[in-house]
Formats: sequence, structure tokens, C-alpha cells
Amino acid sequence: MPLAKRTSKRVQLMMKDGITVFLVYWAVILVVISLTGCATESAVRERVPVFKPLFGTSQPANGREKTLVQALSLVHKNPLVALGENMHAAQTALRELKNDPKNAVALHDYNFAVARIIGIIRDAKLDPWSKPIVVPVHGGSLLLTVKKDPRPMWNPALYTFTPADQFMIGGKYVEEHATRPGIGAPVVAVGRKPNPDWRENFSIRKTYYGVTALVRFHGDSCMISFDDPLEKETVTMDGRTVGLAADFTVPLAVMLASTAQKVPKLERMLFPEKYADTGHLFRLEPYNPNKAVVLAIHGLMDSPSTWAPMIINLRSDPEIRRHYQFWFYSYPSGYPYPYSAALLRKDLDGAERKFPLHKPMVVIGHSMGGCISRLLITDSSDKVWIMTFKTSPSQTPLPPATKKLLTDALIFRHRPEIGRVIFISSPLRGSEIATFSIGRIGSMLIRTPRALLSAGNDAFKITTFHASELKLKRAPNSIDTLSPKNRFVRIINTIPVVSGLPYHTIIGDRGRGDSPNSSDGVVPYWSSHMDGAQSECIVPSDHGAHQNTNTFAEVKRILRACLKIRKCRAGARKVGWQGTCEGESPLRALTEQATLPDGPSCSRLKGCVSFSPGLR
Repeated sequence: MPLAKRTSKRVQLMMKDGITVFLVYWAVILVVISLTGCATESAVRERVPVFKPLFGTSQPANGREKTLVQALSLVHKNPLVALGENMHAAQTALRELKNDPKNAVALHDYNFAVARIIGIIRDAKLDPWSKPIVVPVHGGSLLLTVKKDPRPMWNPALYTFTPADQFMIGGKYVEEHATRPGIGAPVVAVGRKPNPDWRENFSIRKTYYGVTALVRFHGDSCMISFDDPLEKETVTMDGRTVGLAADFTVPLAVMLASTAQKVPKLERMLFPEKYADTGHLFRLEPYNPNKAVVLAIHGLMDSPSTWAPMIINLRSDPEIRRHYQFWFYSYPSGYPYPYSAALLRKDLDGAERKFPLHKPMVVIGHSMGGCISRLLITDSSDKVWIMTFKTSPSQTPLPPATKKLLTDALIFRHRPEIGRVIFISSPLRGSEIATFSIGRIGSMLIRTPRALLSAGNDAFKITTFHASELKLKRAPNSIDTLSPKNRFVRIINTIPVVSGLPYHTIIGDRGRGDSPNSSDGVVPYWSSHMDGAQSECIVPSDHGAHQNTNTFAEVKRILRACLKIRKCRAGARKVGWQGTCEGESPLRALTEQATLPDGPSCSRLKGCVSFSPGLR
């Protein structure tokens, strides 16, 4: 065949292949979109506040409420006068509450007035945070001030405050509107500028946080204060202890709506190197050494926002609020998960230096996040390395940079700060979808970071594959490491988790009740099941089991049981008992059965029930 004809045919084949790849690319995109759904995670918009009397009547119940209604009409015409009217209404409501603490109308009016005070300060661009403001109030005046807080990050001048009742929220991640009744106006605080040293402090780039505003009156002074509803259940007002109002949903909704587009889930999977700076360990609340950390790790093509429904539900529980704080690990999910785990270990080292933990950490991993969690409670020594390369690390001929990267990913010890792990829909033995055509096409679309590409090329030269293994000519990515045929997946499942560390599994069966022959549509039961789990809970859910209400109830139960065990151990230490509270004699361990919403039964956690000498 003439050279020109052969060249023309080759060009035609290349064009055909290019078109095929293009079509496949968009086919995968469409499949991904259809699987993840098009519903908005969180949408918020502000509304003009309207006063509604407590008992649903159309007219204000008293003169104070008439004042509140009138003040709304003055907000734009004369904000200082409107501010004074609301301060006067709050003051009269507090007087009534002092005489009658159960006066629901006075409490309702006070909270509305405080919310409007905060709203007017924002809209009129007033600045009582820097210096007091003289406000005209009913023929006289009041000095509006703010209570000083010694903590630098609690300086109100750093934030813009918006009353929570001025937001209308919607979206699949904020369907549960969790609030706590009490005194005060729930407010959303948004940082005016990016947080300095946010990465070193394991925080987020910009603060979005829920606080509760209160005003107190002393002579001619009206003082604003802000309290953290995650730290305080009650406050003191006029010598009385009263419950502190809170909104646990709106602040998260505002944050999600403001930041969702900055952390694109699909792009982070397809182009992990481009989004490398989005990977970090972070917290959404001030660190409290007296609370245990719950670390949540998301899965493939996801982000920490996926935990919002569970966090809102858990924060609505007073016992959980008192004893736990929530941290998150975000990472570009195109990385092979052993590499993501290595990056997390580095972050945990830094966090431990910055915020030493005084209580065991609980880790919750969903999907591939569960695979990462599995590596945090495993001692690999050099077993993975030797079974991969057939030689010891010292004898493996690799460039120094490659050897360092692979050593971090393949040789690791369990994290001593972790005391318990909850696996949700985790493909611990892989998912066959990663092996099927759609999985292989998806894997081809992920752009391997340059460092991993170089390391993969070096490793490929000295690696031999068995016929039954997934054979790659490049560095594996996240989808590759979720294949049951992947060598790492097979090896890691021959290494047990560290002895004595309790763990739990939550597995979806799509409501079919066919376990152990079940699947959540992505991960089969045989891959999520773990022998030795303290409990296994089957929930009627697809792969998004971490957003299922049954899962919320099970996680809540486990966290509460942890508290009971901790109290049991503390009691045991007081009386000199050297045993544990995990079922060792003479402790009596029970495996309880309980029914969660919608009916599924869960094998319950072994807990401390009683032990000699007589402590219960």
C-alpha cells in the first residue's frame, strides 16, 4: 500500500478515535450527572422581615408589638430611629420576662427585636463594634455598645452579621431545619476577609458561623453580646438561667450556597492536580479540648458538603453537642486513595501539634472515605511493599523521589488518636463497577498528577502482574484503587485492622431486605461487610446511605454509646478496676437489638453494663 494511502487511513482512524473519545467523555458526564441528580445542595435568599404575632393573630397583641411593626417601616427612612424603637421593645420585653419568665409573647418579641437590631446595624452600615453609638429612644437616648471578648477571632468587627430569620433556605442538603428554642436571635456571622493562616489553623478560607445575639440593659447602656450555641446551652439573664436560642441549619446553608461552586466535585475527580490546594483537614467550629473530635471523610466525586444533612441532625442533639466537635477531610477524589490517606496523615500530624486531642477521635468514612479510614487503623509495616515489588524497600531500585512518595503511601502505622471508626457504604474489597466498561472509561478520563505519573512510570518498570490482576501501564487513580482486581486492594485486605480498636459498618440494601446478597447499587454487601465489627446496620438506602435518616439514628446511637463507655472507664479507674468496658470479664457485655425508623434492625454496640465492685 502506498505511503500516502497508509498515512491517510491512519489519520482517518485517529479522527475516528478522537470522536469516539469525545462522545464517550460526554456520555460519562451525562451518566455522572444523572446518577448524582440535579437538585441544588443549598439555596438561600434574603427576605424582608415581617413581624408575626406569636399566636397567629393578624394584629399586634400590645403596644410593644405595635412599636416593632412601626419600626419596620422606618428601617430605610430613619435607621437610627428604627434602631431605637427595637431597643426600647427589647427592653420592655426583658422587664416582663423578669417578672414572668414563662411569658412566651415577651420572649418572642424580645427575640424579634434583637434580630432587627442586628439587621439594622448591617443595613445602615453602623459600627458599634469600634465605638459606642448614641441612639435616640423615646425622648431620651441609649448608648449602644458591644461586650468585649478576649479571643481575637471573636472581635465582631471582623464579621458581617445577618439575622437567621432573614434567610429563606432550600436544597437537598438543608431539608431539616434544626433549631433550639430559647432566648436570643440566631445570627449568621460571615467573615469580612479571608482567614489569615487558615490552612495552618485547620480552618476554612472564610468564616461562616452561627452565633446567638443578646442585648442587655444597664442604666443608659444597651450592650450586645454574641454566644456560641454549640458551646452554651443556657445563658444568665437578670440573674436567671435560661435556654439559649439557636439555629443549626441556616449558617451551614449560607456557607454551602456561598462556597459550592468553588469546590466542584466532578472537576476535582477528573483534574486532581489542578485542585490540589482544595485538599486539607479542617474544622467548622472553634477547637474545644474537652470535646471528642468526629472526623468525617467523603467519598469519590464528592466534597465535605455531603455531610451537611448528618451534621445538622447530630447537632440538634444536646448530648452530641456537649461532647463532640466535627472536623472534615477534603481531597481531590481523583487521587488513588492510599495517596489521599498519606496526605491526611500529614495533616493529622500537624493538627495534633496545633490542637492536641484529649479524647479518642471517632472517624466516619463514606464510600472511598471509608477506604481511607481503613488505612488509618492499619499497621502495614512493609508487607504491602514486599507483596507489590517482591523486594524490601531498601532493595527496590527506585529514584529517591518515587521511593519517598511510595513509602508514604504504602508503609504506615495506625493513628493512635483514633478510638473508633464508622464505615458507611465503603467498598473495602472494591466495587465491580470500577472494573466494568464505565469504570474503565471513567478511569481513562482522570488526569494523573505529574508527580504520581512519574512515580507510576518508575514502579511499572519493576512490577509484574498476575493474570487476574488489574494491569496498568501508568499510576493508578482513585477508580483503579476501587477495583476488586487492584493489587493494593487485595493486599490490604490480608492485613487486619489494629487489634482492640472498635469499628462499625452501615450498609445500604436499597430497601430490598436481601442481605447478605444485597447491594446499595454501587457497593455490594460482600465488599462493605467486616468481620469483627462491633455492629452492622443495614439501612434501606442506595449508595448515599450517609444521608439516610436511619444512618443518622445509628451514628447517634454509636456516639452516645461511646460516651457511656467513657463514663464506665472513668468510673472503673476511680475504684481501681484495671479491666476495660468492651466486654472483658468481669464486665457483662450485651448485644442489644433495636428498631430504627422504617424498620431495619441493627446489631448493637457492646457497652459497659455493670462490673464488680458494684459500679453501674
